[in-house]
Amino acid sequence: MIRTPRRRREEPLDHAELARLLPAPGDPELSSDRLSGLEEHLMTEIRNRTSDTAPDTSPGASTGAPPVGAHAGDRAPRPAGRSGRRPVLVGAAAALVLAAAGVAGLAGGSGGSESSGRAVAPPAGAVPAPVVQVVRGSTAGLAGAVADISGAAARAELPEPGPGQFLYVRSEVSSLVSWEGADGKNRSYVDKIHPREVWMSPDGDKGWLMEPYKEAIDPDGITLDDPEGGERTLNSPSYDYLRTLPTDPGLLLKKIYDETGGMGNGPDQQAFSTIGDLLRGQVVPPKLAAGLYRAAARIPGVVLVDDSVDAAGRHGVAIARTDEADGARTEWIFDRETYTYLGERTVQTRDAEGVRAGTVRGHTAVTDRAVVDAVKQRPAGSAPGERTAAPAAPSAGT
Repeated sequence: MIRTPRRRREEPLDHAELARLLPAPGDPELSSDRLSGLEEHLMTEIRNRTSDTAPDTSPGASTGAPPVGAHAGDRAPRPAGRSGRRPVLVGAAAALVLAAAGVAGLAGGSGGSESSGRAVAPPAGAVPAPVVQVVRGSTAGLAGAVADISGAAARAELPEPGPGQFLYVRSEVSSLVSWEGADGKNRSYVDKIHPREVWMSPDGDKGWLMEPYKEAIDPDGITLDDPEGGERTLNSPSYDYLRTLPTDPGLLLKKIYDETGGMGNGPDQQAFSTIGDLLRGQVVPPKLAAGLYRAAARIPGVVLVDDSVDAAGRHGVAIARTDEADGARTEWIFDRETYTYLGERTVQTRDAEGVRAGTVRGHTAVTDRAVVDAVKQRPAGSAPGERTAAPAAPSAGT
């Protein structure tokens, strides 16, 4: 992590001095998550964590915000809201993602530093961000594709979770890690693609997160329990809450615009991001998933992209929208034959903020959704750390 030497001053620093001493601020996006989504973005978007969770008290330690650590048994409070394209996991996981982003998002590497405070090595475990050709999107064919996608979602068979059961979502995820080299130029790196598993009770009060790739997360996972049972909203949903939402696309879209007003980079982009967060990280009731797809098609700026690739290497068609604030286009990817939701990819469409056009800022692949009897229990045939290119079963949600 980029560190700034401790300095003693009796007078306050002005803005120019602060800008010289501190590392450049990171991009606010979490693939997203969530915060991806739950995720974004589950769910995007606890990522870009490259430092130890204990505070560094050495003489050269940074005097900025203290690191945020997440260990087994910790419980994070629910956020009141969310801005930007932050992927959401589920329930309290959203709070953990936001907390991690505030401290370690887009942090520099831990490979040493020069007197300027710039890192001389990329973040540990990061790899150069892929760069792809930006495929132009179009509204031609969008209506027909959305009809096929929503129809497939409505026909999906989802077992209802019973008392004491948990909703399980397994994803492959990777997100942007910006690194400023010794020459002062930004370079785009991403996390290595790695698994994330989330278990949540239908009411959202109990849960567990496993993402052993992240240093901020205990190898055995961390609790997402919320014994206080915070208010359920579109930004902090539970399965039980989702079942109460209207399935009519017009009513859904009105609720989304009303509830997310003032968040993110404009109402249209925030509405699209909110729907993407739900689809990426939740097990969504079939009729609601169908309504969400139809609602998304009504958002200005939404287009159809003929080809996109998820984090598991699966190709498909995509429903997409570009955030005009920074040029990042988020693509929801679907199987060409079954129209099953595969995952999400965010691609930079123009040079901006040190990120070149075509850079893949983050991508996910949902590889399993199911109902299980306990946290840490996996569906038959699923194993920890297992990579798969097979699409998630239609019966598991979207």
